[in-house]
Amino acid sequence: MISHKLLCSINGKGLNFVMLSSTLLLFFIGTSILLIIIPGPDLIFTVVQGITNGKKAGVTTAIGLSLGNIVHSLAAAFGLSVIFTSSEVLFTGFKAIGTLYLFYLAFQAIKHRKETLSLDPEHARKPGNLFLRGFIMNVVNPKVALFFLTFLPQFVQYETGSVALQMCLLGLIFMVLTAIIFGLLGYFSGTLHRLFFYRPGLQEVMNVTAALIFVGLGLKLITTTM
Repeated sequence: MISHKLLCSINGKGLNFVMLSSTLLLFFIGTSILLIIIPGPDLIFTVVQGITNGKKAGVTTAIGLSLGNIVHSLAAAFGLSVIFTSSEVLFTGFKAIGTLYLFYLAFQAIKHRKETLSLDPEHARKPGNLFLRGFIMNVVNPKVALFFLTFLPQFVQYETGSVALQMCLLGLIFMVLTAIIFGLLGYFSGTLHRLFFYRPGLQEVMNVTAALIFVGLGLKLITTTM
């Protein structure tokens, strides 16, 4: 059984192998799926398009939103690399800010756990513009940028190789997972929206789960060392 995934990169010294353990990857994938399916603005927008404009519109929206994550992945990867290689003071500051942000997300999830989500048809768009709309909607969202900057580092193995390359790989995996899950929700939105939007009990469980994940990530981040 293969215990590691190897990603080969080239640096000034020649070949450098970035190793991500299978256990870490599986944990990353599982955590990502849980966070992706928690109803938020992007997921709601995807489902709305699927309901109001059809399956193709839902899938198109999902792809646009997912590809926007490329920008955030690259920004987080190289931004963190600069912080990581600059100084311990900057890295400590990053950890403190990132941890506070993750705790804030946990607080928001608990605070709004009983709120019922609604589908607003006013957010519908013409199918032809949905891909670009979804892409821009994701890229210009500062909350998504902050999320990537605080989420991806939790799964980087700093001692095994390039931080930026590992972050890019993790970002790519997250993007693919988002495209698959959002795409399925967009395609089957007419059926699945009832499950996500009209069952307060399920909504509450998902938000509490999200809060626990955010707290766990925050604690992990603050204990990370250079």
